[in-house]
Amino acid sequence: MNIKTKNVIEYKGYHTLPVFDSEDCVLRGKIEGIKDLVTYECESASQVAQEFENAVDEYLAFCEEVGKNPEKEYNGSFNIRISSDLHRRMANAASKRDVSLNSLIGEAIQEYLDSIDE
Repeated sequence: MNIKTKNVIEYKGYHTLPVFDSEDCVLRGKIEGIKDLVTYECESASQVAQEFENAVDEYLAFCEEVGKNPEKEYNGSFNIRISSDLHRRMANAASKRDVSLNSLIGEAIQEYLDSIDE
């Protein structure tokens, strides 16, 4: 198990953000970022990580059993909306560097993330 922040739990490439249900006095969560609905529930904070891991393992086992490819949170593809001017400038910059627009945007995002991680 790898805990990235106080609230987000990651396991086998999946993550969750557990929430407290004050009406039922339980902690609940689901695998975030996939279309399949995979949930877990427990009564103690000390059980959350294990219950999440169990839910992921059960999901993966179910997918294997039925011959389905398990969904992945991120597939490396997403759409963005930017101004036409910024689009034009990025396309021109990519052309000047003889790289694809996707490659240039990927590099720019990586540079940005590296700068904020320092």
